[in-house]
Amino acid sequence: MTIKELIEKRATAWEAAKAFLESHRGENGVLSAEDSEIYDRMEKDVTDLTKEIERKNREMAIDDMLSKPTGIPLTARPGAGHDADDTKTGRASDQYRRDMITVMRTGFRKISNVLEEGTDANGGYLVPAEWDSRLIDVLTEENIFRALATTITTSGEHKINIAGTKPAAAWIEEGGALTFGDATFDQIVLDAHKLHVAVKVTEELLYDNAFNLENYIITQFGKALGNAEEDAFLNGDGTGKPLGIFAETGGGQTAVTLSGVKLGTDDILTLIYALKRPYRKNASFILNDQTLATIRKLKDSNGAYIWQPSYQAGEPDRICGYEVHTSAYAPALEAGKAVMAFGDFSYYNIGDRGTRSVQILRELFAGNGMIGYVAKERVDGKLVLPEAVQIMKAGAA
Repeated sequence: MTIKELIEKRATAWEAAKAFLESHRGENGVLSAEDSEIYDRMEKDVTDLTKEIERKNREMAIDDMLSKPTGIPLTARPGAGHDADDTKTGRASDQYRRDMITVMRTGFRKISNVLEEGTDANGGYLVPAEWDSRLIDVLTEENIFRALATTITTSGEHKINIAGTKPAAAWIEEGGALTFGDATFDQIVLDAHKLHVAVKVTEELLYDNAFNLENYIITQFGKALGNAEEDAFLNGDGTGKPLGIFAETGGGQTAVTLSGVKLGTDDILTLIYALKRPYRKNASFILNDQTLATIRKLKDSNGAYIWQPSYQAGEPDRICGYEVHTSAYAPALEAGKAVMAFGDFSYYNIGDRGTRSVQILRELFAGNGMIGYVAKERVDGKLVLPEAVQIMKAGAA
């Protein structure tokens, strides 16, 4: 029943109630008990109809409120000409990412104008910005050293100035001659060494796997690049690759040489305090898992293990209170070789030159029904202050 009908029904009921009241009053103007009950029921009907009308009015008010638009109405056909939510441009746009997948599936035959924004000097196409960011994520996960070192992006040969000597104060007599020291400076140059990784995927994987192809390529490239980087950052000799912290020349300073390959608690303490106090504030260990297994058995003079396991998720294990990082590429405990490093590894600078790019190699594996992809990057790394990292070496056998 509509509000109008309810109002009309209420008016009719009220007129009937008033008429009944006037016609059934006695000589003294009072209703009999029976007539009073009838009138009360008629009056209650009017009251109930009034409540129903008010309820209907509230219902209409709520409907009006909910029917109002909560956002800006569309003034054009959705999706006409562009993606409404794609506000990014260049290699960061969703269109660039989608077109990159398209050209990879079509053998770089169907190339859109969007990809021209990311051409590489060597003929390839720069990976979308989202891919590049996710590559960094994988590298960070696989490569413990990137989280400890200082990473910078270079556009050319990058020079780092190093203060060789610092002025020293000296006491002089009243009126005595001043003494001057020579301030010397050195430079470390970060160049760019080329690192690449190539993978082959079947044509079935390329054309049939519509959703996991991107993840597959990124994961495989990221793991391979991360492993190669970490090996170079730790053991590289600087020839065609970064100079590692364990390098004989240009790496950390040798502070402890063991007697053979026997490692003791005192050797650990000597290594810790060979590092100057300012560097110890942010110092940590880098070593091989096999070496850590040996250290876990060592005890101090009180019989307590010097290795302290982590009791909280996300917190690293510790040796004598200092964080421990293990890497499969850290040297094993072998005669005449480095054993571990202790220091502030933020003084190792990693220079990323430009961004990564990917190329397709279709003809090379065409006979095997496979397609090759190559990812490339240019990176260098050097320890700018050798005294910031102290090395323990094993003695002769």
